[in-house]
Amino acid sequence: MGLLARGLSPAGARARLSVLILHRVLPAPDPLFPGEIDARFFDALCRWVTHWFHVLPLAEATRRLRDGTLPAAAMAITFDDGYADNHDVALPILQRHGLRATFFIASGFLDGGRMWNDTVIEAVRCSQRDRLDLGALGVRDGGHCPLDSPAGRRRAIEALIGALKYLGPAARDAAVQRVARACAATLPNDLMMSSAQVRALRAGGMQVGGHTVSHPILARLTDAEARAEIQDGKHALEALLDAPVTAFAYPNGKPGTDYAPTHARMAREAGFELACSTAWGSAGQATEPFQLPRFTPWDRTRLRFGARLLGNLRRTPG
Repeated sequence: MGLLARGLSPAGARARLSVLILHRVLPAPDPLFPGEIDARFFDALCRWVTHWFHVLPLAEATRRLRDGTLPAAAMAITFDDGYADNHDVALPILQRHGLRATFFIASGFLDGGRMWNDTVIEAVRCSQRDRLDLGALGVRDGGHCPLDSPAGRRRAIEALIGALKYLGPAARDAAVQRVARACAATLPNDLMMSSAQVRALRAGGMQVGGHTVSHPILARLTDAEARAEIQDGKHALEALLDAPVTAFAYPNGKPGTDYAPTHARMAREAGFELACSTAWGSAGQATEPFQLPRFTPWDRTRLRFGARLLGNLRRTPG
């Protein structure tokens, strides 16, 4: 696999950069979301990529890509949002494998905050109700969804998140609160990192990047609101770390849907040096540094995971 990766991404000017995107690394498998990455699988993933790829910090990788000095089969690892398990579970595994990753953190959720989608997930997960009226909660043709099994709760969560995702911030917050009230559950306040954990990531050799304040869909905001989200998130992290924050990731990250070229310009004007999307593909020397693609295979076997990474190396976004 490593030989094939080096063939598809030779060193120098023809090099391609693969950037992995992850969110959570759970300490153990989650029955509600069995496809979520857990510690055991993440350990295997790190072992595979260190055998096949030359894993570099994102900032170094993008600089060397631009300069034409990237090694063959180069890769960077990134995490989005700022979950506490990034520090508690992922960090020790990365350090054990000698890897350095970049963590894009939405600053407004530190120290006890919770993202709107996690409020939905945890409300449905912890609800003692036997069914939920999805139609009353904004899901078109939703009807009553049984909550008597992990599959039923997962269907309810996916329907609710799909219905609420692209609402405006105020409307979405109100809808999320209706979901929480309907589920009548006690919600956790320790899903996201503390300020101390963010500082520990950087002290442990990791890069911290911006991800706005409240993780909005930038394309749904006014220009003034979007600029404030980008700049204020950066300034909050820089104040926390007493260090420059030079990398950014667009929330949700679909080019043309979740953000536009004007938001890339805002990120550049805010002082970021690069920005990542969620478009699939690998980056080449001509790739715009504020449109870096990212991709992580969903396969759980070594062969299929590696094969899909190779396929992504051949892909050039849009």
